[in-house]
Amino acid sequence: MITDVISALDLDRKSVELILNEAESMRNQLYGKRCLHIADEKIVITVFLEPSTRTRLSFQFAATYLGAKAIDFGTTEISSIQKGETFEDTIRMVDGYEPDAIVLRQSVPGNAKRAAEISAAPVINAGDGANEHPTQALTDMYTIKREIGRVNGLTIGLMGDLKHGRTVSSLSYMLDKFDENTVIYIAPDELQVSNEVVSKLKNLKYKKSDRVDGVMEDLDVLYVTRIQKERFIDNAEYERLKGSYIINRDFLEKFKRRPIIMHPLPRIDELASDVDNMKEAKYFEQAKNGVYVRMALLKEIMNL
Repeated sequence: MITDVISALDLDRKSVELILNEAESMRNQLYGKRCLHIADEKIVITVFLEPSTRTRLSFQFAATYLGAKAIDFGTTEISSIQKGETFEDTIRMVDGYEPDAIVLRQSVPGNAKRAAEISAAPVINAGDGANEHPTQALTDMYTIKREIGRVNGLTIGLMGDLKHGRTVSSLSYMLDKFDENTVIYIAPDELQVSNEVVSKLKNLKYKKSDRVDGVMEDLDVLYVTRIQKERFIDNAEYERLKGSYIINRDFLEKFKRRPIIMHPLPRIDELASDVDNMKEAKYFEQAKNGVYVRMALLKEIMNL
């Protein structure tokens, strides 16, 4: 049984496969319907203390499609956090209303784990700063499986801000659970994946590169990430690095063999809109897939 989901490292291969299969089942069951009514007496609260569009909405839609009540905590500007309430007290207060699941996003790495230690209700980490984003990684794995047909024996390029990108660490840990996968970390030295992340990999082969054009035709997936301005202390460094990589139609059409293109969104200038109608573009489908994955995860966590 899946309880709290704080890190991609918490899930074993069997649990990941269960969620991927259940997500496809949710997709099929929901087809032509607005609600499955399997969670009609359940309550899910989304506590997003950092900005979010896709993750917050997909969890709220997922809960609603299951039949649960979806309650949103609201912005920090209108909460008692503005009055100085501690994170711990906020979680205790939310948990005191006895929700069936708490979906939490906030900026401090490790606070999702802290919330799970405090809360009686299961906690789902929807992003803790630059640390992890396990439900996005499950969404990514589901998208890869639907588009390519497998999640093993793949070569995946992770490109962009790999230092600050929480999707990068979680997806690496997910891919590590399966056989014969290789990741190429594509970034300037200043934004390369951390030693802390790669030190946790047991099965995944990886290498680093500062160029994308030299590896494009080796890739099954190119996973593009934005340069995360909000994580930089030095704005001058951000300005210097922000245009490091730009994927557009002209660039992609240079290659005879092209990978599928994924992106956790939002994008800025690293992925041009003229890629959107190419058959390789899968990022809006990826965002849609997040609803089915989160339906599956909530179903398992609430023991439905």
